Amino acid sequence: MRFSIRLNNDWPVASYPELASIAEDAGFDQFWVSHDLFYRSSPVILASVAQATTRIEIGTCIVNPYTVHPSELAMTAATLDELSGGRFNLGIGAGAGEFLKWLGMPQETPLKTTREAILAINAVLRGEPVDRWEPEAYLRFEARRRVPIYLAAFSPNMLRLIGEVADGALPLLFPPEHYDTVAPLVREGAEKAGRSMDQIDFAACVWCSISEDQQAAEDVLKDKIAYYGHALSPLIWDRLGVSQDDFRPIEHALMTERDPVKARSLVDDRMLRIGIAGDPEHVIDRLNVLVERGVKHLSFGPPLGPDPAEAIRTLGEEILPRFR
Repeated sequence: MRFSIRLNNDWPVASYPELASIAEDAGFDQFWVSHDLFYRSSPVILASVAQATTRIEIGTCIVNPYTVHPSELAMTAATLDELSGGRFNLGIGAGAGEFLKWLGMPQETPLKTTREAILAINAVLRGEPVDRWEPEAYLRFEARRRVPIYLAAFSPNMLRLIGEVADGALPLLFPPEHYDTVAPLVREGAEKAGRSMDQIDFAACVWCSISEDQQAAEDVLKDKIAYYGHALSPLIWDRLGVSQDDFRPIEHALMTERDPVKARSLVDDRMLRIGIAGDPEHVIDRLNVLVERGVKHLSFGPPLGPDPAEAIRTLGEEILPRFR
């Protein structure tokens, strides 16, 4: 069994080395930081994390080939892998179309664009030519290795792409029981490519808010749902019994009215099922559903709880030992 922590890139940079050190001491295998638009730069954050840790793997979750060209993604991957001593993983995805709209950037052919980006990055890191790139398009330094690529995915075709070409999977299991929808699609892609699921590090990604204070745990989770709910996948909305339209008033309250308290109040019980909020025993009960289905990598994402550092310690002390 493997374990990872995923954090958003919305906190001060100085907080991440400490949280990564806590995660490393708590026995986590990986430490991921998102690269959401208009927050802090995850490569900068991860550079500080790499120098504050010695064992734990680090990674982006996620960068996309629309706002950053694959050539620069390959450069970043090779550089962070060098800095970390071979501990970097590149988490990539098509990005959220709802957020790319802010830039006036249409998310055209996401499956094709993401597939081509992965193939290009792999080629650059191997020192091989890339189709339709000029001969001058190569790294001017030697990469330590071909950095593992983890693909984040929502849609059926993108989930199949994980099975076809990725080293790892970062599918959002919202709710955790969504695994039953996601895993068969990844397996279908792997079988098509003649691969085994054992070749793919499938990180079962959940949102988790831990606190003995149930209301405090739910409030932090509601804030995260308010920000991201409208940008999720129809697969997830269907699983929750909601639609994107249900999230539009929340999005308006948060983004247009800039009223986070109102936005939080509009998150209902159906939406709250996106993640897990409560004390350690409640978290364990929900995770058992995944482990019983064969999950071998549990990935805990934000908000984690009212006190993220304490939540990571609690995970390490009370939850990881139950599954390791």
